[in-house]
Amino acid sequence: MTTEGRPPMLTTTTHGPLAVAAAATTVVGVLLVAVAAIASDAPAAYGALVGTLIALVVFSFGAFAVDAVARLMPVASLLVAMLTYTMQVLLMLVVFVGLNRADVLDRDLDRSWLGGAIIVAVLVWSFAQLLASVKVRIPAYETTRETTDEESVNPAAQGVRPAAEGGAR
Repeated sequence: MTTEGRPPMLTTTTHGPLAVAAAATTVVGVLLVAVAAIASDAPAAYGALVGTLIALVVFSFGAFAVDAVARLMPVASLLVAMLTYTMQVLLMLVVFVGLNRADVLDRDLDRSWLGGAIIVAVLVWSFAQLLASVKVRIPAYETTRETTDEESVNPAAQGVRPAAEGGAR
């Protein structure tokens, strides 16, 4: 049934775990920037901002890549996830070393706020994505197909084998 011309809300309709993780990380990042601006000076706020952005960009790119592979080739998703996580950590290390060598950390960005923001953003991203992934409802079977009288009486007509025929062990 529809209410006022809208389609019904299905139990499988949820926000994606990646969107939830990105939103949670953005909110925490904004809070970190505000705390850094109040508690310290402008380089601290810029450090918190840059640290949050680094974590957001690196983790969102990696998470969307793993999600795309999981949709196309579920068998390869674990391997791609492990490789992507390793590459994410290495990429953040390279960015951090690049900022250090460019002398930006001591002049324009507070090193401790940058590192702390990266750590907090990564932890928030991981926790939010984990919680959202656990709550995602994935349908185990298709329910839209109409069944005939023979299929409802005889499950073997649907391709379902009873336990006596070796369907369940």
